[in-house]
This record gives sequence, structure tokens and C-alpha cells, in this order.
Amino acid sequence: MQPKLWAYMAGIARNHDFMVLANGGIEDHVHLLVQLPPVLSLAKAVPLLKANSSSWMSEHGMNFAWQEGYGAFSVSASNMATVKRYTANQERHHRRRTFEDEIYRVVEKTQRPIRSQICV
Repeated sequence: MQPKLWAYMAGIARNHDFMVLANGGIEDHVHLLVQLPPVLSLAKAVPLLKANSSSWMSEHGMNFAWQEGYGAFSVSASNMATVKRYTANQERHHRRRTFEDEIYRVVEKTQRPIRSQICV
């Protein structure tokens, strides 16, 4: 069912003028790499994806509901290929690391100080 759900979610995005660049997941969560136009906020895009995909799952006889929240991280252009590979390989990835451990590590990484150089 997952490949059909991924395709359906990509279709939802196309119908709402944004793109799903990669998607993947396991039984308890999904990862999406999306490209949003400036006129569409993430806070609007996620409910579109959740509501429409949830309806589709119900129509196909699945007892299904999304969790209430979501996590989101921005990705630089230089990391797109890495994130696409990571997203596509969720099943293999989660054989080694639980979803909870993964979230903890991502949040931990994002809390590190950012070093930047400013030139004036």
C-alpha cells in the first residue's frame, strides 16, 4: 500500500501547486521532501497532505489516522541528494535506529551553534 500512498501524496501536492521531491516511510511515520512555492506555507501544505491522504486511505478500507503534529526541517540545495537517499531508504534505516532515536538525534544536531562568516 505504501507505494500507492506515496504516489497519491505526490498527486495531492501537484494539485496544490507544490512538489514532493522524495517520500518514504514505515508503519508509524512518513518522510517527505517537499518544495513549496513562496505563497504556500508549510502550515498549510501539511494539513492538505494529511487530510487528503487520510481520506484516500479510508476509501481503500484502511483504518488510518495521522498524528496531530509534525516535524519539519529545511534542507540546503547541497544536501538534497543525501536527503532523497535517506527518505527513500527508511525501511533499511529503521532496522538500525528507532524513530524516537532518530528524532532525538535530528533535534540534537539542529541545536548545535551555527558558525558563519559575515563579510561587509
